[in-house]
Amino acid sequence: MTTPGHQAIRPSGHQALTAVVADDEQLARDELCFQLGKLDGVEVVGQAANGVEALEEISRTAPDVAFLDIQMPGLTGFEVARKLLESGTGPSVIFVTAFDQRAIEAFEVNAVDYVLKPVDTTRLETAVSRARKRKGESEPLAGQLDRLVRMMAGQKGRRDQVAVKVNDRFVLVQADDIIHASLVEDSINIVTNQVSGTSNDRTLEELHARLDPEVFWRVHRSHLVNINKVKEIVPWFSRNYILRMTDAKATEIPVSRSQTRRLRDYLKL
Repeated sequence: MTTPGHQAIRPSGHQALTAVVADDEQLARDELCFQLGKLDGVEVVGQAANGVEALEEISRTAPDVAFLDIQMPGLTGFEVARKLLESGTGPSVIFVTAFDQRAIEAFEVNAVDYVLKPVDTTRLETAVSRARKRKGESEPLAGQLDRLVRMMAGQKGRRDQVAVKVNDRFVLVQADDIIHASLVEDSINIVTNQVSGTSNDRTLEELHARLDPEVFWRVHRSHLVNINKVKEIVPWFSRNYILRMTDAKATEIPVSRSQTRRLRDYLKL
């Protein structure tokens, strides 16, 4: 969703900043765009009414900063931020939220910017000023944002049990017993030490969203692993790794280049 007309950047001493605004409420989106339009050196280059549109607009316009409402249909603001992190590129992120004490505490702990609805001009100016200072950094607040996204994802909709289809019946397994889940053709295969079957989730993203992100890592676009069920780490080509899991078949799972650094940091490899 493009803006009906870009807000012109007024001459000023400020470094120019481009922004995408994502909120499913039209009035809230209009208000935030209006407030941004009053700030020197800010141009709203795109708007989105849901999380999917937000990713499309960010990809299309490559803004310096994205204002993400937390509660949006399709993908939440946290889920959009997670996908931006997984892609390894993207703008600075400023979350927009109605008062939510749990979320605010998480923002403060992880030093991630946010603004509350209704938007306060002074607070908005502060957030924009910080975004300007981060402009040009290769990974603006990536570490803090990663911790925040995983923290918040872990608080919402987590499943203790997962239904696994085995032949013509469903078996309930404890989430922590899952060793790995893999996308095979059009099915998601789930493996534990007791059973192996398929998930009713349509995508790995859906399954991952219901599991503890601190335990289950999307190490490859086709594989989700329980990091506590890794038996061996085998060095592979180009400083990448293969994970040998604890299931009976000792399944080998490749680690994508983008996840190799996280694995090294986590295990001090």
